[in-house]
Amino acid sequence: MISKKVILTGSFGVGKTSLFNQFIYSRFSDKYLTTIGVKVNKKTIEVNGREISLLVWDIAGEVSQDKVPTSYFLGASGIIYVFDLTRPSTYKNLEEDINYLKDMVKGGIIKVVGNKEDLVTEEQLEEVKKEISMPWDITTSAKTGKNVESLFQQLGAELLD
Repeated sequence: MISKKVILTGSFGVGKTSLFNQFIYSRFSDKYLTTIGVKVNKKTIEVNGREISLLVWDIAGEVSQDKVPTSYFLGASGIIYVFDLTRPSTYKNLEEDINYLKDMVKGGIIKVVGNKEDLVTEEQLEEVKKEISMPWDITTSAKTGKNVESLFQQLGAELLD
């Protein structure tokens, strides 16, 4: 079986831990607890008849901040960059952050995810799309579980290719 390291990153409060918990444990909590350091867990998924074990790292803080040790990115095959659809401050540096991540994980697959879809209307979502100059991969709701499994399935498929 193939095993791949995946990093969940982005600004604080965007829902990285909630996505992690929804994917690994199929649960959601409204309680906000900031992640200190890193949380790691593993889940095996099946993609096109093949199994892949995803070692998911939920890291604290910002992408390019000094508080995130660069060693966390060593050996990563995939990155899930999460921003909050309701907070423009979490995607105003999107392009810069993605370029930084591309340097950190050369050749790695990066998925850009707008989270908290359950908190925006279709009109608000269209406004966010206008504000962001680069495309992103998927919108999710860690609360309802919408597209969470799809996100990891897509990433798993790309990691297997």
